[in-house]
Amino acid sequence: MSRVHDALRKAETAVFAPQAPPNAQPQSPEPPMHPARPAASTQPAPPLEIDDLLSRIKTIPFTPSPDASLLDVNRPNEAPAEEFRSLRTRLNHLQNLQPIHSVVITSASPAEGKSFTAANLALAQAQMEGNTTLLADFDFRRPVVHTLFQIPRSPGITDYLQGKAKLEEIVRKVEGSSLCIVPAGEAVLNPLELLNLPEAKALIENLPRVFNWVIIDTPPLLFAADANLLSTMAHGLMMVVRIGHTTIDAVTRAIS
Repeated sequence: MSRVHDALRKAETAVFAPQAPPNAQPQSPEPPMHPARPAASTQPAPPLEIDDLLSRIKTIPFTPSPDASLLDVNRPNEAPAEEFRSLRTRLNHLQNLQPIHSVVITSASPAEGKSFTAANLALAQAQMEGNTTLLADFDFRRPVVHTLFQIPRSPGITDYLQGKAKLEEIVRKVEGSSLCIVPAGEAVLNPLELLNLPEAKALIENLPRVFNWVIIDTPPLLFAADANLLSTMAHGLMMVVRIGHTTIDAVTRAIS
């Protein structure tokens, strides 16, 4: 986890760098270091009834898959949980410095632990009393959050974006914790087109009005453009690397 801490220290001065004061003089633009990200939709965001969301959602029991390796909300002091609590502490410190409430969790390639990290980080955040946390599965291509928590995949985000379900119908609250979960929803043929809808941008931008942390699981950066697009809507991005598996070349290309 020390490597994660090193990456977070760099993030404090890079990804979450303080913005210039309103009266600061504009500086000459520098040439971009990397290719431009795909632009999100510029259409006006539709109104979103979200203020009393927590009073309108269903509560479910915590019944994780036996193979999921998730932190147990009923046994928060187990040794594996300490690593994610340490990561939680670092992120909460960043939040005290900058208004960070939504984070995209991704990786360079598949099978590197991004969904495992997203789920356990969300559980660790939700173990703090009053720290309302949402785990949202925006990996419409290979979603696994519903499998980890053994809940139905649909209705979920894709159903909401297609107008087939209301927001309160896709959010589930885990009993005995401050964690809420939104599964991916039904399979779709056009995941990137759905993410470009103004409803997707409005959803991500408004969820922090209800949740202190919004943890967003996405496809790998080298697998699809989804994470790249979603990172333009969220407050930050965390890239997971797997020791002995992720190559330096893959990390370099993913950052680019």
